[in-house]
Amino acid sequence: MRGILFAILGGAFITFQGVANARISQDLGTWQAAALTQCTGFVVALLVLLAFKDGHPRQFKRVKPLYLAGGSFAAIVIFSNVKAIELVGVTFSTSSVLIAQLLVTFLIDSFGWFGLAKQQMKLPQFIGIGMMIAGVVVMGWR
Repeated sequence: MRGILFAILGGAFITFQGVANARISQDLGTWQAAALTQCTGFVVALLVLLAFKDGHPRQFKRVKPLYLAGGSFAAIVIFSNVKAIELVGVTFSTSSVLIAQLLVTFLIDSFGWFGLAKQQMKLPQFIGIGMMIAGVVVMGWR
């Protein structure tokens, strides 16, 4: 249950962040918004880390260098979300992001990428993804 609550919280804040970044982008520019967001996110994460002393610095050596690049993906996420919100609005862009996430996670689960255990996808998962795609198509219908 806690995992679902964290997922809901994360999903809500992704939306808030996208809207805030779109507004920042109008005043400063898209890459400036991404840089500002990354910097403030770093500061908050560092403060939380220092407050809760979660983990140990020596554990960084155990992380594969490829995975350390994960943080750089955030710049692309921010830029893409800002542009999508500006072009198609919050609802349609968020729906499209969710579908992209589902499709990529489907591939990750199916092939066991990043060292994760393979998950067998069954008909209900395919139907669910298909229904979400159909929903976005219907929302975008003009």
